[in-house]
Amino acid sequence: MGYQSTGEVSSGQDVLATETSSVTNEKNAIKESDNSVQLESAGWDKQSTKKLLRKIDAYLIPFLACLYLLSFLDRTNIGNARLNTIEVDLGLDAKRLQFNDCLAIFFPFYVAAEIPSNMAMKRFRPSIWIPCIMIAWGLCCTLMGIVHNYSGLMAVRVFLGIAEGGLFPGITYYITMWYQRHECGFRMAIFFSAATAAGAFGGLLARGIIEMDGTAGLAGWQWIFILEGILTVVVACFAFWAMYDYPNTAKFLTDDERTEVLARLKRDRSSLADEFDMQYFWAALKDWKIWVHMFITIGVYTGLYSYSLFLPTIVRDLGYKDNPNLAQLMTVPPYIAACICCITAGWYADRLGQRGVFMIGFMATAIVGLIMLLATNNNGVKYAGCFFLACGIYPNVPQGVAWNGNNIGGSLKRGVGIAMHVGFGNLGGTISAYLYLSRDAPNYKPGHSTLLGCQAMAMILSIFMTIYLRRENARRDREHKPPSEYTEEERVAERHKGDNATFFRYTV
Repeated sequence: MGYQSTGEVSSGQDVLATETSSVTNEKNAIKESDNSVQLESAGWDKQSTKKLLRKIDAYLIPFLACLYLLSFLDRTNIGNARLNTIEVDLGLDAKRLQFNDCLAIFFPFYVAAEIPSNMAMKRFRPSIWIPCIMIAWGLCCTLMGIVHNYSGLMAVRVFLGIAEGGLFPGITYYITMWYQRHECGFRMAIFFSAATAAGAFGGLLARGIIEMDGTAGLAGWQWIFILEGILTVVVACFAFWAMYDYPNTAKFLTDDERTEVLARLKRDRSSLADEFDMQYFWAALKDWKIWVHMFITIGVYTGLYSYSLFLPTIVRDLGYKDNPNLAQLMTVPPYIAACICCITAGWYADRLGQRGVFMIGFMATAIVGLIMLLATNNNGVKYAGCFFLACGIYPNVPQGVAWNGNNIGGSLKRGVGIAMHVGFGNLGGTISAYLYLSRDAPNYKPGHSTLLGCQAMAMILSIFMTIYLRRENARRDREHKPPSEYTEEERVAERHKGDNATFFRYTV
């Protein structure tokens, strides 16, 4: 059976339809060479496969999106707390940038936890690992509500970073273990759209919770941390029961459905290595393409965290300084627009089997938004620029992870490569913590200019990567036979090569 690459326009469902018709004819049944077994797709036409995918989506994606919503909410709610009295109550010195220190300290520890966590995801059960780290970060978030000084807030933010570090790369890797490559982008977009929902929901929730100011002798910002942290712990306890591991053990699938899912994944991965072997860890570290994606990602993520941490502050300085509650509400609409762009782009990118062109287009959109923020003093134009910036930044997070993950061959290498990608990108959070300083208000030109440079760098590297991958696919097409003509024996002979295998084709 031939390898179906993401870069090809024909979908995995079309392949299944072809297989179904051939299975009905014994003379044309698909056979592997000596040690081969006929792939079990009998009875699975295009519509049946779509129904199966919808079933998997219903059981996995909404809950995964909920987990990421809570994660993003718990790491960025400090931006909403700033509009209350957290700086005054904790005695944070603006001149010494102590609030910015509390933002920045989260990210190095968040990044350090990512690769070990993804390797643990490979070795242990997701249904145990993910809920455990959720309980840990939920408790950390709750504890932020009872700290009394700068040192206490710094310490809790360190542990929050360690606990949260495994979720995003872990869930991203988890999705790749259920879906074919060309199906992952849309699911990742839905999953990541929870970040935009967290931005919108966080503003609304913070606005309501702040009304508890003074209850039990606690300030409004303390109740933000306490209630949102408790919510995470409650959902984590439910996750032990609600989360599934992998297709071969999923109880919601029938035996036939489980067989079909595993057969689809086998065809999509073309028999590439799936075992835990440290050689694939080192292969990921040596792959220059992953490193290019890492620099693209740090450009994107610097904008992502700057926006999510400082949008309440930026909006407040657009004429709402005397009305912080209204400023909280004004942060909601840009996130709604970004959510729509995120999901729509994920669907189209999967449908077309392309990533690079979409990323370049969204980077251009973000650049337009930054120019609007830099080039005028009109608050209306600046607020519109916030929409363009959100719609340009947020879709590129799932697009970038899917693009990099699509082009890494082999299970462990992909898990490590995704963690490298996300981890390095999250260092942008450390940078972003110091971009929007109080002394630069209300125009924040140094911050906007830095983000403009980051987006330009990411765009240039994305253009380079798109061109290279197109040329490399063309070279392999010239020098080797089409992927569909490889036998299972030939593919297994190259299983250790990962994306360097001659039958592998990149997503462009």
